[in-house]
Amino acid sequence: MTRKAVLKRETSEVSASVELDLDGTGKFDISTGVPFFDHMLSQLAKHGYFDLTVKAEGDIDVDFHHTVEDVGIALGEAFSEALGDKRGITRYGHALIPFDDALVVVAVDLSDRPCFVFKGEIPAGKVGDFDSELAEEFFKSLTNSLRCNLHIEFRHGTNLHHIIEAMFKALGRSMDTASALDGRRDDIPSTKGTL
Repeated sequence: MTRKAVLKRETSEVSASVELDLDGTGKFDISTGVPFFDHMLSQLAKHGYFDLTVKAEGDIDVDFHHTVEDVGIALGEAFSEALGDKRGITRYGHALIPFDDALVVVAVDLSDRPCFVFKGEIPAGKVGDFDSELAEEFFKSLTNSLRCNLHIEFRHGTNLHHIIEAMFKALGRSMDTASALDGRRDDIPSTKGTL
């Protein structure tokens, strides 16, 4: 079974393309025009063991919001396509990730029901030119387009870079577990028989 997706998203504000291999090794090639966001997507791929290519050109002269949001949408759609009917997957994943002063918990259910819960307040500010609030916008967009449950709990930390990076690393680990094939089953992981 090939669990890959190639996807292109075009709007009047952003052009984004995503190539995803769920059964990769964590290779990445990311270029969105938003350097810190590129670094975060690289962390997602590396710690999720996904091979990921993301290319995006957007109206970053206005701000980074459209690019971050549209990449989240495109990546969620790519995950959904690569997962197919989700037959045989583990379905659930979670991770508790420290990064120096920061501690973050992420839990995922690939349920086909979008629900995003974010607990804890990230300090307002920027990492380079990246507004901290954009991380939450990315996670919302990803959740809605992938149609998953995504819970993120920021436990503590003061360094914005560390807090946001811990979130992306934890999401990568959680998605790796949730999307993994479980050799004990070859059916849809739900008593309803569908997700």
